[in-house]
Amino acid sequence: MASSAATSNTPMEDAIRTKITDALKPTRLEIFNDSAKHAHHRPMVGSTSRETHFRLVITSDGFRSKMQPARHRIVYQLLKDEMAQEGGIHALQLRTMTPEEEQRHQERERAAAADAAEAS
Repeated sequence: MASSAATSNTPMEDAIRTKITDALKPTRLEIFNDSAKHAHHRPMVGSTSRETHFRLVITSDGFRSKMQPARHRIVYQLLKDEMAQEGGIHALQLRTMTPEEEQRHQERERAAAADAAEAS
């Protein structure tokens, strides 16, 4: 059994997960570390961090009655320390939804898949 004091291999991802979960109580939280796809970019030259580019999908009641820019500001505020630190988050792609928006999106995807199946 690993020690609870063991160092994580993904400290930035762990911080993202903890802060978003604590503040927004998401029903869905997907974190994709896309850093390897961007390691060759000029701003990343010399960076030793493997946690600089993230794509997040967040579904939360906390986004209810808020437009996308306000939702993104909430997430940016939660992660401001991780974005400010050397070797921290360089790029953050967000997809933010309420549970109802996610349900509508899933219904549209199912309908499109059914239409595509009928057409073939």
